[in-house]
Amino acid sequence: MALYMKAAEILEKAEQKKGAVKTLVYDSKFQNIKQLFALVCETQKYSSVLQEIIDSTKFLKETKLRIHLAKVLVYDLLIGHGVKCGGAWKTMMLKHRSRLQAALARIKVKRKVSRNQDLLPISFQQAQADVIPRYVRVNTLKTTLDDVIDYLKREGFSYQGTAIRLEDLDHLSGKTFLCDLHLQDLLVFSAKMDFHDHFLYKAGHIILQDKASCLPAFLLKPQVGSHVIDACAAPGNKTSHLAAIMKNKGKLFAFDLDAKRLSTMSTLLLRAGVTCHQLANQDFLKVDPQSSEYKEVESILLDPSCSGSGMVCLRDEVSESQDDGRLQALATFQLRCLNHALQFPQVQRVVYSTCSIHSQENEEVVSACLQQNPGFRLVHLLPNWPERGHEPFTQCLRASTAKTRTHGFFVAMLERCPPGEENLQVITTLPSGGEEKQDTHQSCPSDEEQENTETANEQPTNPSSKKKRRRNRKKHKKQES
Repeated sequence: MALYMKAAEILEKAEQKKGAVKTLVYDSKFQNIKQLFALVCETQKYSSVLQEIIDSTKFLKETKLRIHLAKVLVYDLLIGHGVKCGGAWKTMMLKHRSRLQAALARIKVKRKVSRNQDLLPISFQQAQADVIPRYVRVNTLKTTLDDVIDYLKREGFSYQGTAIRLEDLDHLSGKTFLCDLHLQDLLVFSAKMDFHDHFLYKAGHIILQDKASCLPAFLLKPQVGSHVIDACAAPGNKTSHLAAIMKNKGKLFAFDLDAKRLSTMSTLLLRAGVTCHQLANQDFLKVDPQSSEYKEVESILLDPSCSGSGMVCLRDEVSESQDDGRLQALATFQLRCLNHALQFPQVQRVVYSTCSIHSQENEEVVSACLQQNPGFRLVHLLPNWPERGHEPFTQCLRASTAKTRTHGFFVAMLERCPPGEENLQVITTLPSGGEEKQDTHQSCPSDEEQENTETANEQPTNPSSKKKRRRNRKKHKKQES
């Protein structure tokens, strides 16, 4: 019964806009996160249908249950995998099963459909058509890609080589699988494949992680033996990915404010064989960039709290995702985190990512950060990636079920400009709540752009100044080479 009580609690909080389902589930401290997450998401999808069934049968009056608890119980009884509780609760649900089933049947007849999924709103039916493959990241701290492939082949899986096109991922079924076409050490299976009970997963040899979620560590690509910060680290998949890229050498500082999530993360990292990490139950915004402990940090991964609007199973949270007040609060927090990351004196690259589809949390945060930090510029990421950031931030990446076969995601990389270069400011427009506003898009100029800018700004009466600047520039280039 604990499952249903917790699911009802999260369902109620989500409807009251007290947080995204993903965050509420992870913060719930429930033992089986996957089971709880699935029950809440699926109940939300069928919420209007469940409400109609409950109202027509007077189920609340008969049972004295609260509406959210009634919904999760009725969902599992009629649409899910059957009621999992026992005792008086199960007896009660079985007592009303015939009436509830009859009510569901009447709704199907009324709407002229035969399947439960056909009762969902059109938007959800379309979302279900966007099936995301099962992605499996090989944990190179414990094994190799070839060894995992060989192990699976001995179990009867059929390896089809490396994907050539995204469309190749659409035709996976049964035990066939591929290597991903963009990310090394990433295997792709049919969406129906489940590895939670597989030996390789339990032993930490494979990590179940969406492809888009693998992008931040893959793109940051810290050097072996370097010092790296994972600013908002829990639940830890990105942290273990960073450690694998670093080959467990160097120092990996991981921060998270939630002690319980950090404890769960510690268990995950132990299973993955990560040893180079240093966990801290601390707010990243309160970490002192000038501390000698972080004087060698050159790379930072920042994946802060966001709306979660890119998660496929959260597409039904339309009202929450369009809450301008909440989005603005999140964007303000995200910008503070990004600005803070750039204050570490030796940092050279910062990857900023969210699982949000909203420009307010993505391009607009990056735009504001570039305005406030003229010593940094955007890096053009994966030129062959099929979905880019919104104009003019096409250096960034976006991800979606339709274009990349992943959850919705956003990734930007900011790098420190070379010494002596000044940023140019270009006035651009970005959508914000349907209105246009002016933002300043900054990027480091090329040598030609810098020379043209200097020439335009020089006074014609002082030619010696122009020659002197050119001599200094040539001298600087010689020193760099």
